[in-house]
Amino acid sequence: MNAPHSHTPRTVDIIIYPGFKALEAIGPLSVFEYANLHLQKQRKGVGYDVRFASTSVGPVQSDTQMMLHASKAVSTLALPDDAIVVGARNIQGALEHAWPVVDWIVAVHPHISRLAALCSGAFFLASAGVLEGKRATTHWSVAQMLQENFPTIEVDADAIFVRTGNLWTSAGVTAGIDLALAFVEEDFGRELALDVATDMVVYLKRPGGQSQFSTHLLSQKTVRPNIREIQNWILENLDQRLTSTALAQKAMMSVRNFARVFQQEVGQSSQEFIEASRLERAKQLLADVALPIKKIAALSGFTDDDHMRRVFQKRLGITPKLYRERFATTGIHEGDVTSPAVGKFE
Repeated sequence: MNAPHSHTPRTVDIIIYPGFKALEAIGPLSVFEYANLHLQKQRKGVGYDVRFASTSVGPVQSDTQMMLHASKAVSTLALPDDAIVVGARNIQGALEHAWPVVDWIVAVHPHISRLAALCSGAFFLASAGVLEGKRATTHWSVAQMLQENFPTIEVDADAIFVRTGNLWTSAGVTAGIDLALAFVEEDFGRELALDVATDMVVYLKRPGGQSQFSTHLLSQKTVRPNIREIQNWILENLDQRLTSTALAQKAMMSVRNFARVFQQEVGQSSQEFIEASRLERAKQLLADVALPIKKIAALSGFTDDDHMRRVFQKRLGITPKLYRERFATTGIHEGDVTSPAVGKFE
């Protein structure tokens, strides 16, 4: 039997305050706890020492009936390795009541290995001035307000999470799980992150550059079941030749009626939906697997890599190569395009 491997756990403070979003605090906590369980099974000790911190020690009311106990008060004398500031539904009210958190960020941000803000928690970092001139993201519903209030920040309203140096920002709610998985992958490797994702029955890690509005998510909003079924079938067969005639036949509708109904239900033509879905698939592959661009173009359903490049230029203003360089996850690895925790792409 291998001898236990000892190391000093990474300290992580999850910063909460009255009105914080409960799921944004519990999601990352769960990721780190599952990581600890796997590390202990491997006789490697505990990887993370996670605490809830607030402006003072004691119970803190969330946006739900749940209260969490802050065992630590934010202080410049006891800095964690990593700090994660969660968001709130009423972020302006939260800032008024938790202004000491902003002062704390001003003082400590250069001295913390990773300082992250989830969802509207980005307003704490912005108010502290640490995001000036930097790229950041937040929940789509407050992205415009963040941009208007802090015009020097390059707000990316579409990304799942963004990393700029030691500063991390993420989209809303469950995107905090993606960010925490990225921490685990960076600290202990992709295999452990995959084990955690499998336990939690989530995707290993949506690339930070993935859109907050996936075509899978949008398809779920479609009212008519037959059109929703067609959307799902498209998403599962993106590498096939998908003509309007073939789709209409599958829906048992005339081409003209299918085109009219699809546009009415989805808000775009079937071919526009297909192109957007292929783009999303390609973005995921570029960010998370080390496959040649030509192979990714084929897997995503583009006629060739030049076709994919034109779509990227049209919709994103950058080439696939530049997209990969900008949005690659903490480690791009060779291998299959799917894995036990990833399954079909979203």
